[in-house]
Amino acid sequence: MIPRYSRNKLKEIWDPKNKFSIWLQIELLICEAQQKLGNIPKKSLDNIKKYSSFDIKRIDEIEKVVKHDVIAFLTNLSENIGEDSRYIHLGITSSDILDTCLSVQIKQSIKIIRNELKSFLSILKKKSKKYKNYNCIGRSHGIFAEPTTFGLKLLGKYCEFKRSYDRLLQAENEISICAISGAVGTFANVDPFVEKYVAKKLGLKPEQVSTQIIPRDRHAFLFSVLGVLAGSIENLSTEIRHLQRSEVREVEEYFDQNQKGSSAMPHKRNPVLSENLTGISRMIRNSVIPFVENITLWHERDISHSSVERVLCPDILILTDFAISRIKNIIDKLVVDKRKMNENLNNTKYLYNSQRVMLELVKKGLSREDSYKKVQKIAMKSWKNEISFKELLLSDNEINNFLSKSEIEEIFDINYHYKNLNSIFKKVFK
Repeated sequence: MIPRYSRNKLKEIWDPKNKFSIWLQIELLICEAQQKLGNIPKKSLDNIKKYSSFDIKRIDEIEKVVKHDVIAFLTNLSENIGEDSRYIHLGITSSDILDTCLSVQIKQSIKIIRNELKSFLSILKKKSKKYKNYNCIGRSHGIFAEPTTFGLKLLGKYCEFKRSYDRLLQAENEISICAISGAVGTFANVDPFVEKYVAKKLGLKPEQVSTQIIPRDRHAFLFSVLGVLAGSIENLSTEIRHLQRSEVREVEEYFDQNQKGSSAMPHKRNPVLSENLTGISRMIRNSVIPFVENITLWHERDISHSSVERVLCPDILILTDFAISRIKNIIDKLVVDKRKMNENLNNTKYLYNSQRVMLELVKKGLSREDSYKKVQKIAMKSWKNEISFKELLLSDNEINNFLSKSEIEEIFDINYHYKNLNSIFKKVFK
């Protein structure tokens, strides 16, 4: 991933140095297990551990000749270890190293992403409570609907991201897999003890049945979870973008005093971070299909999945880490305008009470259809002429036959809409 969208900790996990270090760790653990089985002399194991090292430049040189990255790595090891290098890679195949290493790298990445997501959840929880009673108009189809609160909006997002956090835990468990089973997964030339030993040392679980590779439905599930997470990031980003529009202005991204919004218009304060996250989320989501298509491989393996994973595993995990960090900072520094929220509530001309008026008329004995028609007629007049909905109701003789002035006044008490707000918060934060 380009540096602009990379954070160092995730980037380092996918650096060749870390990859080869994991390869070496796996090979040494295999040698340890083989020594316990009596297949490698203790002295040879000691020499292997002492002299095993790699040089990335040298590996690249060898690979240009042999056209095989694992063989290039093993050749470089043998150059440094000498005669005892014959005990390395006994009875196993390249995918045993590649797939187990990929599991380790993904698990290292998920740990960072999970911690960042947990931190984001903490901020969402705090902000939802802070803005719990910040009244604002709710919108459906982008049109004024009924009152809600900004804290309740954020509470919904908290629950949405909490679900992604729980899914990520499940996906992490499914991908924490080790496979050291040989050419077609039959353990013909390597004892199953080796796989169990390596898995335990790496904090992984042995694959139940591993052809020559770890089945790719595991990877597909993980990246599907990341795709859903990206959808939630875009969902929240889109909400911020809408609420920052000039006609709304209920919230806005933090704007630094030295920041510039436009090269042409000095007045501009654009929601560029949220817009950026919309684009990043599209990239993350679009990675799901290639990973799902990777499930289908020829017989015990082919390498059609390899190019997808070499590009998308690091890129998408790095992007996901970046996106969570960015949305976390946006919400943490978000500027919330309570005054503007109240102004927009008032701009509705109190039309958000139309449903309640209709229901009160039904209680008075009118059919729902007749109640709807009467209320809609007055509501449309309020909408078209920008006249207070309450004033029109108070002056309407037909409505006054059913509802008294005091009853209409009571209908327009905004606290009615928030009578169950506390119970919603208690339901989430038990």
